[in-house]
Amino acid sequence: MHLFDEDKIVENFRSFDKIWPHAELKASTYPYVYPKSSNRLLVHEFVYEGQSVNTSKFLEASWTTGLLVIQNDSIVYENYYLGNSPETKNISWSMAKSFISALIGIAIDEGHINNIEENIEVYLPELIGSGYEGVRIKDLLQMATGVKFDEDYGDFNSDINRWGRGFALGQSQNEFAATLERETAPGKVNHYVSINTHVLGMLLNRATGQTITSYMQEKLYTPMGMENDGYWLIDGAGMEVALGGLNLTLKDYAKIGSLFLHNGRWDEKQIVPEAWVTESTLPDGPHVQPGEQFGYGYQWWIPKSDQGEYMAQGVYNQNIYINPTTNTVIVKLSANPFYNDKSLITSRSDAALALFRTVANSFE
Repeated sequence: MHLFDEDKIVENFRSFDKIWPHAELKASTYPYVYPKSSNRLLVHEFVYEGQSVNTSKFLEASWTTGLLVIQNDSIVYENYYLGNSPETKNISWSMAKSFISALIGIAIDEGHINNIEENIEVYLPELIGSGYEGVRIKDLLQMATGVKFDEDYGDFNSDINRWGRGFALGQSQNEFAATLERETAPGKVNHYVSINTHVLGMLLNRATGQTITSYMQEKLYTPMGMENDGYWLIDGAGMEVALGGLNLTLKDYAKIGSLFLHNGRWDEKQIVPEAWVTESTLPDGPHVQPGEQFGYGYQWWIPKSDQGEYMAQGVYNQNIYINPTTNTVIVKLSANPFYNDKSLITSRSDAALALFRTVANSFE
């Protein structure tokens, strides 16, 4: 009930291992440490909707807890705020979805999943009779399942908050997913439903025979040289909160950005198939194209852009920004208690995008 209170939110976002059960990810035996260039100054200001915005004030007013800029694979800016440090493990919220997508691509490459055109009930027959019956894996990835769901975090009675209260009480997320109903035909409308990612997590679990934590440890966490331990929150049935329960340090979050920036390669090894990286970050249907703000790939947000940018995003202003044209990765962690007030520039994802673009293009 008080998770997002103004006087508690910052501490809560870095302390979930003290609140809920979790499954641990172990730091790599051979950690990768980003080289550092001289810590350059950030741009003093950026333009959003025709007005100049002071960068320092924007970072402060959006309750930033960590900011990292990686240019040409070297750290050029790193800073922590509000008591966070390089060792602080902070919750990802929906940035976790992009990690799940990468694992789906690996599972397909390894033959655990045949292809994304299959219906999800082929692997999860317990969803027959729910809103997910007849939904392709691709529809889940693109947030186009047609499932009825209200994702309004500001509404106490919304579906996402109903899910959250159930999770907090130890209830099964799998059982919750099976209660959802169909609203529109799948594959036609991009409608953001976080439980879609939970169903992808169920798919990973069933297809690989491993927990999400175990599979991620083997396929991403160890090979990418994660420097610090991390963890997934788990529900009362032991299932990871695939839709947003990942907790990592600022620099370890950046590594998924660097991995995708290099088309799925890490230290000369292809970890995520190159074709999957391309497909994941290019909207391929009319219902997922960028409109005024963002389109959608396979659990990645795609802005209208001539530089090929894409982002992982989470509520309360979490961002991983990748710009392949300028060779830039930016990670911003935040604990903004006013996130649901979109009258505030500092609560808007496209305002953060404007800042990231300005920083990225300042290197040219």
